[in-house]
Amino acid sequence: MERILVFNSFCLALHIVLPTIWAEDNLVSPSKLEKFVDELPDMPKIQSFEVVNGVFKSKPLEIGMFKKQWKFHRDLPPTPVYAYGTSKRNATIPGPTIEAIHGIDAFVKWQNHLPPNHILPWDPTIPTAVPRTKKGIPTVVHLHGSIGEPESDGHAHSWFTRRFKEVGPTWTKKEYHYPNLQHPGNLWYHDHAMGLTRVNLLAGLIGAYIIRDRDVETPLRLPCGDEFDRTLMVFDRSFLTNGSIYMNSTGNNPSIHPQWQPEYFGDAIIVNGKAWPRLTVRRRKYRFRIINASNARFFRFFFSNGLKFIHVADDSAYLEKPVITNETLLAPSEIADVIVDFSKSKSDSAILGNDAVYPYPSGDAVNEANGNVMKFIIKKEPEHDTWRVPKTLVKYPHADLSSASKTRYIAMYEYTSDIDEPTHLYINGKPFEEPVTETPRVGTSEIWYVINLTEDNHPLHIHLGLFKVIDQTKLAKEEEFKACMLKLNDAIKCKIHQHARGDKIEVPAHEKGWKNVYKMTPGCVTKILVRFAFIHSNESYPFDATAQPGYVYHCHILDHEDNVMMRPLKLIS
Repeated sequence: MERILVFNSFCLALHIVLPTIWAEDNLVSPSKLEKFVDELPDMPKIQSFEVVNGVFKSKPLEIGMFKKQWKFHRDLPPTPVYAYGTSKRNATIPGPTIEAIHGIDAFVKWQNHLPPNHILPWDPTIPTAVPRTKKGIPTVVHLHGSIGEPESDGHAHSWFTRRFKEVGPTWTKKEYHYPNLQHPGNLWYHDHAMGLTRVNLLAGLIGAYIIRDRDVETPLRLPCGDEFDRTLMVFDRSFLTNGSIYMNSTGNNPSIHPQWQPEYFGDAIIVNGKAWPRLTVRRRKYRFRIINASNARFFRFFFSNGLKFIHVADDSAYLEKPVITNETLLAPSEIADVIVDFSKSKSDSAILGNDAVYPYPSGDAVNEANGNVMKFIIKKEPEHDTWRVPKTLVKYPHADLSSASKTRYIAMYEYTSDIDEPTHLYINGKPFEEPVTETPRVGTSEIWYVINLTEDNHPLHIHLGLFKVIDQTKLAKEEEFKACMLKLNDAIKCKIHQHARGDKIEVPAHEKGWKNVYKMTPGCVTKILVRFAFIHSNESYPFDATAQPGYVYHCHILDHEDNVMMRPLKLIS
């Protein structure tokens, strides 16, 4: 491929000038930043439609990516970031929330206004989008959860630099088309450039996208309006004393990968662009669409005063019935759509906390910094609440295993160096550039057995397809099976069904709906039914899902995805 350099020499890595300010002794201690001093921002909203004579019509959007300064905390200097917005002045972290209407096409021209050199260290020794001129920052936007054409899916090789001066090998168009014919729900958009996803998102290229359907949602009478229906994009960052985002510039295997690290974890927890913000709420129900936009951090949210989460949707789809929990575990890229009833609080404040170890599930315990997320200040006065949570929500088809047209085995591998440090991760033992092996037919469903042979929990994201988690089963004689797989890379020959006989892990009730990401537990086989068709109707896709450049599926720990726990997905007719 002449437009992309996949494995570049170590000399090119040396060509990247890493400022000395990235030394760890310039790190800001989170204990120096007072918590809950900044108000929670409500991100700007832009609509992909307009009303003409009482009828919804498409309204084309132009959204740029800009380098600018952003204040993450009252006591931090402004931080250089990359931000989405309709202009540099209006660009925000996260970007504007795009509001779409079911059945009304959205057209977005994504524009790259970024400078020639990246604000963060990147590693060209992993498969990476690199312009021929070595100038410009490759970007491409993926609408996570979208059911749309391949040309607008944000393929990793469909990148482009400033003003489209250079483009990737599968780039096709400047304006992306999102038909919005899928069920209503929560999506989010983010960068997806090959080998740069982790650094481009870390720099700030994230934003929310909501598809609304009045016919479906109005009868539910869930909290709505800007005050009571809030999107919360949660992620972690570390900062230097000059305000810059800190990312370790030395790899865990520096002689192999000078910069790449297997996971990024930040000390400060950011919600809607502010570190540990606060929000004053009334004593009534609120809806929070919580998106985990971290590179690698899992969050297990809970309220300090015992308030509960009422789950009404998961990822991009409504549940059939609400589910009440005391806590909720979100992997990177997962979405929890919950109702919180502040009238139930016995106190006048509540801390949204986090107790998920990192890396998950066998890492370090949280500390005072990353164990706090945000604070809710609850007004004392009781209120009459007109919102409700119905007993039933939206019913979609159940998982019909008898309808599956194919069974596949998807194995996750991690490879290590002589010093037992990760060097790269593969799906089915294959790099991304190997020919496609997953070729489902349009309109069909398949059973996938996802086998996690690593020590990490990997959130698996499938582009285009939606899936239901049937069960998770621990592997018996795991090391024996893993040794066979490392040798043969064939689940059938390694007698997977003789090993998938361990204890069952219960799928949480609020995660039994249709999902586009799920947590693949280490040492387990996760059985999912993947559907390559709409879930809310029997209509065919209104686009050619078999077109180039196709789709992908991958681990959504971004450091894993970049190196290279990602494989192509090509639909056939």
